[in-house]
Amino acid sequence: MSDQKYLLGIDISTTGAKALLINSQGEVLATATTALHLSMPQPLWSEQDPQEWWQGVCESVKAALTQTNLNSADICAVGLTGQMHGLVMLDENGTVLRPAILWNDQRTSAQCDQIRRLVGKERLIAITGNDALTGFTAPKILWVKENEPDVFQKCRHILLPKDYIRFRLTGEYAMDRAGGSGTILFDLEKRDWSDEILHTLEIPREWMPPTFEGTRITGSIGLQGAADTGLNAGTPVAGGGGDQAAQATGVGAVRPGVAAVTLGTSGVVFATTPAALVEPQGRLHAFCHSIPGRWHLMGVMLSAAGSLQWYRDTFAPDVSFADLVAEADFIQPGSNGLLFLPYLTGERTPHPDPLARGAWVGLTALHTRAHLTRAVLEGVAFGLRDCFELLRSAGLETITEVRISGGGARSRLWQQIIADVLNVELKTVNTTEGAAFGAALLAGVAVDVWPDVDQACSETLTITGAVQPLAENQQLYQHYYEIYKTLYPALKSINQLLSA
Repeated sequence: MSDQKYLLGIDISTTGAKALLINSQGEVLATATTALHLSMPQPLWSEQDPQEWWQGVCESVKAALTQTNLNSADICAVGLTGQMHGLVMLDENGTVLRPAILWNDQRTSAQCDQIRRLVGKERLIAITGNDALTGFTAPKILWVKENEPDVFQKCRHILLPKDYIRFRLTGEYAMDRAGGSGTILFDLEKRDWSDEILHTLEIPREWMPPTFEGTRITGSIGLQGAADTGLNAGTPVAGGGGDQAAQATGVGAVRPGVAAVTLGTSGVVFATTPAALVEPQGRLHAFCHSIPGRWHLMGVMLSAAGSLQWYRDTFAPDVSFADLVAEADFIQPGSNGLLFLPYLTGERTPHPDPLARGAWVGLTALHTRAHLTRAVLEGVAFGLRDCFELLRSAGLETITEVRISGGGARSRLWQQIIADVLNVELKTVNTTEGAAFGAALLAGVAVDVWPDVDQACSETLTITGAVQPLAENQQLYQHYYEIYKTLYPALKSINQLLSA
């Protein structure tokens, strides 16, 4: 390794714009986050203002810099990460044409059906690795074309959220391949845009930016970007990765056999693959990794820790999360016959259904708040189990290690429940900064602080804890999981009626 270097990771999540400074030992020197606002102008819609992202980045970068004695010239590279799938449309001058349509927006069911008709579902999955789902970018583009033709006519550039930040920093139109594959406009195996998909959907090829591996330099900080953020003009900006690929890098899930569970607002099960593996029905997402020559399979449940957040805010707003979860620790596994479906905002894996709804099933007068709390924790664990079962059916039967991160992972009880339900050992690492940390590591590889991502992870990450599954809970949770799997099909028609 070279002498001490300093790296900046920038993460545009749904809730905040984060800046993270680390050194070449992986020590976190400073972190700052500026809150972002979410707009829901109609039911099922979810939007944000890209200009607010930029303002948030500027504030967070300046705040992080003031926490250290570093000069901005000491930072040798910047890495980017952020929410995937969001649609940012710019005109020929780089001006934003409309609010960004986000990953959790559900307005595009008709456009998903249209994509399946035009391309063919099997052909779509064969090329992109994915079925057409409402969260992805391609159906959003078609929605704008059909519903806002004036915006579509003015469009000349399409970017993802973090790549809009890249544009503001560098003046360059570019996209990392992990993020690009999440648009479902990508040829997964070739790791670049699919001319066939773009032609079939009549999306101009010239609107799509050049794509880069996560460890490649995509440009450098321009004069305006430097003036707005306080960074040094000329600082290299690396490709980075979509939030989940960068998160996996940030916890060391970078090689086959090591999976990652992220227990954030959404719940993610992530497994690196050495080739472009595809789940035949498209129930798992198959994307490029942020690491050159590697791919990943990913299952996503839309409301993981988000389920606990909703539950606490709705039923116990004056109780801390720690106290609420502590009550559940006294309840036996299985919550006395109470099951929770965590489909509060629809679902993606294994049921790509925006009309799926949450439920408690088995509720009696004997159940207390503590039972309901534990049922929420267990319901999320069962949802993660659904993702694991699909990974195994797709051929990833040998997962030797699972690394868990995210806000929900701070709960030891929740870790234990997940370990029991999945029947795996869960491990934690020495950083909880996740995607922003991963983006900083990718930037370090881009400027030769480390020779590759494997080396970057081995030199900066250590295992800090492990939770073993309890044998006495295995059979009981298996029994409840078998019942849990019957609930979605049993309630599907009822949820459709209620949604109508």
